[in-house]
Amino acid sequence: MTSRSGKFSALCLALSVGGGVSALAPVAPAMAQEAAQAAPSADAPQGITLSASDKVWLGKIEKALNSVTTFQAHMQQLDADGKRTTGVVLMQRPGQMRLAYDPPTPLLLVANQGKVVFRDNQLDQTTVIPMERTPLGLLLRQHVSLANDVTITGFQHEGGLVQVTVVRTSSPGDGSLTLVFYDNPVALRSWSVVDAQGRETRVTLFDVKSGISIPAGTFTLPAQPE
Repeated sequence: MTSRSGKFSALCLALSVGGGVSALAPVAPAMAQEAAQAAPSADAPQGITLSASDKVWLGKIEKALNSVTTFQAHMQQLDADGKRTTGVVLMQRPGQMRLAYDPPTPLLLVANQGKVVFRDNQLDQTTVIPMERTPLGLLLRQHVSLANDVTITGFQHEGGLVQVTVVRTSSPGDGSLTLVFYDNPVALRSWSVVDAQGRETRVTLFDVKSGISIPAGTFTLPAQPE
């Protein structure tokens, strides 16, 4: 039970855009709910100094993210224990995402209506976390920004890839989100999440289709506990 629920917790700690794409370290649902209710950290995160070239790339990344309002992709997830799972992720900004794992993994994550709902059908368990308490919410905003209320803690550009690591400035304890982009053209390749225990989960995207029409009902939230 711990391993499966952990996949969701770390994805929420991302995501992100917490992303376009989630999302994962073993944390029981009760711990995830406790984290969602925790007060913001009083310690400001330590940002890095960006060069003029770095800032130009950040502008390109923001433009690329904001140019995509819908997408669908196959994904492969590698969790902190080295377990690989696959599935399909769909996103519609603002505020909607669905991550359905391939059988036999009995997991479903849906973000909508300001919350992230994780369903484990095998265990008959549902966990709900407010979207603003997850880095996932950063990716699903109407306008994605890598400034203002987020702090950039890492930046790297080499080998045709651009990598940016961010945390929420007001609550860095929620976890960090690392986004990896192809640099030509600029397009999201993967994201990874590091939780408060230092456990990392990576989601890599394949066969990405953007600007698609997504059927009504795709982002209907699973039934939630009373």
